[in-house]
Amino acid sequence: QVQLVETGGGLVQPGGSLRLSCAASGSIAGFNLVGWYRQAPGKQRELVATITSGGFTNYKASVKGRFTISRDNAKNTAYLQMNSLKPEDTAVYYCRGVGPGSNYWGQGTQVTVSS
Repeated sequence: QVQLVETGGGLVQPGGSLRLSCAASGSIAGFNLVGWYRQAPGKQRELVATITSGGFTNYKASVKGRFTISRDNAKNTAYLQMNSLKPEDTAVYYCRGVGPGSNYWGQGTQVTVSS
């Protein structure tokens, strides 16, 4: 069993930046896919970005060019660098790790973009 813990959320003004981290209690090297998802109040959870074990990335259209996902297998940590933040990016952000027969979620970190 691997636990995922997200950190780095907070309150930021529009146009600002945040870097989210997802630290795993075990190895993430076996995760075929690591992803960041978000859920805004009253809305369904949605995919923000994913990165495969081979380093291929995929982004939600509205964050492309502003967000960057990365993973450091040596540190068992994944990251989401978020720039040019907008109020509509406000949500709880969750990390997910998917491997053969495994699917782990973190508990989330709140990101609020407001002036």
